[in-house]
Amino acid sequence: MRRLLILLPVGLLAAACGGYGGGSSSGSQGSAGGGAAIQTIRISEKEYSLNPSTITVPKPGTYAFEVTNDGKITHAFTVEASGGGDEMESGDISPGSKKTIKFTFQAGKPYEMYCPIDGHKAMGMAGTISVGGAAGGGTTTNPEGETTTSGMPGY
Repeated sequence: MRRLLILLPVGLLAAACGGYGGGSSSGSQGSAGGGAAIQTIRISEKEYSLNPSTITVPKPGTYAFEVTNDGKITHAFTVEASGGGDEMESGDISPGSKKTIKFTFQAGKPYEMYCPIDGHKAMGMAGTISVGGAAGGGTTTNPEGETTTSGMPGY
C-alpha cells in the first residue's frame, strides 16, 4: 500500500507533463532536445523567408519552436549547432500547417535555423540563434518586424 501511495503522485505528475501544443502540431525531440521547454518561440515560414530570422534565447536550456508554414508550398524546419553537431528537424510541414520541435541550447555555441528542403536555405530561408547569459533577456523580431524583449522566460 505504501508503495502505491508513493507511485500515485509520480504517475499523476507524469500524466500532467505529458505534452504541449495542439491542433496539427506534433512534438518532436531528438538527441538535441529534452526536458520541459523554457519558452515557446513562434516561427513563420513562407517563400523564401523565416520570420523572425534572428533569435536570442535568454539562457541555455530547452526551447520549443512552433513553426507555421504560411507559404504555398511544403517547407520544413531544422535547428543545428553551427559547424555541425546537435540537430533537430521538423520533417515536412504542409502549407497552412504547423509543427513543434524542442531543442536544447548550450552557452557559448552559435546555432542556425533553416528550411532543409532542396534550395530553400540558399534562397533565404535561414537564420541564426544566439544564446544569452544565465540572467539575460532574449530578443526576437516578430512577424510585424518589431523587436521584442523577454526578461522572463515563457512570457
